Amino acid sequence: MSKTLFEKVWDAHAVRQLPDGRTQLLIDTQLLHEVTSPQAFGMLRDLGLPVLHPERNFATVDHIVPTLDQTEPFADSVAQSMINELRKNCAENGIRFFDLPTGCQGIVHMVGPEQGVTQPGNTLVCGDSHTATHGAFGALAFGIGTSQVRDVLATQTLAMSRLKVRRINVNGRLLPGVYAKDVVLHIIRLLGVNGGLGYAYEYGGSVFDAFNMEERMTVCNMTIEGGARCGYVNPDEKTFAWLKGRPYAPAGPAWEAACQRWRSFASDPGARYDDEVNIDAGEIRPTVTWGINPAQAVFIDEPLPRLDSLTDADRETAAEAYAYMKFKEGEPVKGVPVNVVFIGSCTNGRLGDLQEAARLVKGRKVASGVRALVVPGSQLVDAQARRLDLDKVFRDAGFEWRNAGCSMCLAMNPDKLRGDELCASSSNRNFKGRQGSPTGRTVLMSPAMAAAAAITGKISDAREVFAGVP
Repeated sequence: MSKTLFEKVWDAHAVRQLPDGRTQLLIDTQLLHEVTSPQAFGMLRDLGLPVLHPERNFATVDHIVPTLDQTEPFADSVAQSMINELRKNCAENGIRFFDLPTGCQGIVHMVGPEQGVTQPGNTLVCGDSHTATHGAFGALAFGIGTSQVRDVLATQTLAMSRLKVRRINVNGRLLPGVYAKDVVLHIIRLLGVNGGLGYAYEYGGSVFDAFNMEERMTVCNMTIEGGARCGYVNPDEKTFAWLKGRPYAPAGPAWEAACQRWRSFASDPGARYDDEVNIDAGEIRPTVTWGINPAQAVFIDEPLPRLDSLTDADRETAAEAYAYMKFKEGEPVKGVPVNVVFIGSCTNGRLGDLQEAARLVKGRKVASGVRALVVPGSQLVDAQARRLDLDKVFRDAGFEWRNAGCSMCLAMNPDKLRGDELCASSSNRNFKGRQGSPTGRTVLMSPAMAAAAAITGKISDAREVFAGVP
């Protein structure tokens, strides 16, 4: 019988059916970071339990690390204590830790793929909501809570309810100036922030076939913003080429055997889905958010929606968003001044993101009064970018080039908004206070659109700002 990748991977990892109807699922890999792991390790100690499979657990530090000065001890004593605790827990339990001195540190959802830890057909968990990123490799990847981190450390299994599967096809050709970030913001806008509840999303169609691995990661990363538990793309030759030679990827005679096994996990022709959505790629235009959740978005050349055009369910949240964001219904978002620009995060802090933004801003200058940051998502990306002189391009344009970390995606490190500053951000969430100020405002967009905002000092259409750039 034809099966989806979700069904194949789930069935291959099912240990048993639990009395409450959930499945006890074998977890191939757990990724750890400094925020959700200390309490989990503490609970293990209280229970007198060891880490069952330390070789299946990998750690890095990302949320709390400063990106301007990483000299230790950190100015923030709480951040220093958190990294110290992670070091201790990893050392005591024999867990591989990609620490700051290793040259391999970075945002957890970048480190896993970079190291070849993320592999097709695997189950992967992390105490972070954007773990769905790893689904770009054909893995089932779930964000989990601290008590579940404990459970996986102790048993290398997790109790979960089986999900329905929605296939999202994006077919056709994207217009010039439209990026993977625009695609996923469009999907979330269409289906809503709760549209994926109870589902895994399988992304496919000609657009995903054409996407490179970084673009697939961008879309899978924001799956959780649409309410789905995980999202994935079927593995293909691009997947295998990306993984080949990575430190934890199979090597030698094991490589071809691994590729053959990975191919077998791809959804079969004729597989049945619980739901299917078809999107015309040619209809997607550069997209920006205007509200306080990622579904509140418009094309850059659209006016903001009028409250009376919205459903009863959406109208109240939209009114709240307009009051918070200081935007007005029916007016354009294009042209609104920005105070801060952030290019980075586990959504758009990869080498390709930085290359594209650098290509566009080269020879230009950041607008007066705008604070613009570029933060590579990992030390490896930082090193690659420096070899290509991308850091110099950004610095010459007036951007700040920072060290690897989560940075201004969230308010757990020194990179924060002040007052009611408006930030054009390539990150994944625009919740109230997400970027550090209780009145700070976030507009999500692609790195190219963020670059355009930096150069013009306002929310702009990158297609117009960079017209003629080869």
